[in-house]
Amino acid sequence: MGKRLLVQRRGRGGSVFRNPGWKRIAPARYPPYNPETFKEKVLVGVVKDIVHEPGRGAPLAIVRFEDGTTMYMVPPEGLAVGQKIYYGAKAPIVLGSITAIGNVPEGTIVSNIELRPGDGGKIARSSGAYALVLAHSNGKTLIQLPSKKVKEVDSEARATIGMVAGGGRIEKPLLKAGKNWHKSRAKSFKYPTVRGKAMSAYAHPAGGGSHQKGLTPAPRNAPPGRKVGHIAPRRTGRKKGTSRTPTQ
Repeated sequence: MGKRLLVQRRGRGGSVFRNPGWKRIAPARYPPYNPETFKEKVLVGVVKDIVHEPGRGAPLAIVRFEDGTTMYMVPPEGLAVGQKIYYGAKAPIVLGSITAIGNVPEGTIVSNIELRPGDGGKIARSSGAYALVLAHSNGKTLIQLPSKKVKEVDSEARATIGMVAGGGRIEKPLLKAGKNWHKSRAKSFKYPTVRGKAMSAYAHPAGGGSHQKGLTPAPRNAPPGRKVGHIAPRRTGRKKGTSRTPTQ
């Protein structure tokens, strides 16, 4: 009797693979975007608490504004409980301020940047991430992403002054498999992942045999139990003109 492959189990959607959303505290996003209020007023908020959310590398800050609303944000490095947060297009350029990226001076470090005004924040949200404001022109702002790629965003998009807290998280080694297992479980990853060619023949199409081998290409419309290995590749094998032996 065969065994269900990992892709089959994942596709079925069992409890092991479901997103543990009940562990999450709240989505980290900016308040609903109101252009008139955002451009004219500057709201002042206070950081009530900085908490850990399972599955999120960066911490989560709970901010209470003077109008009674609460925001959950990705905090910048150096933010502290009790500190004031300024929200608005005319907000002062200080650590933690949320303002329009078009009003941010060139060379400033920003994080949690929107692609379009009102989307809540899309860029530079992971721990230690930040972008650099390069230039402003014709309602657009050029920023340098953490990948060093330069991207253009709307100048009215919101951004947070400062880099995301939790930098250096990946520099510490996990040291043991148990740590990696708990980390994967919080993110609903399947760990460890075993190579198909290392399995027995009953467990995987690539398994079994006296020697480990690869697979022939699988068609794009193959069933889940066969759709492994090279899936609908454009080409296979070595390129024409290449040598079997490496050149000196």
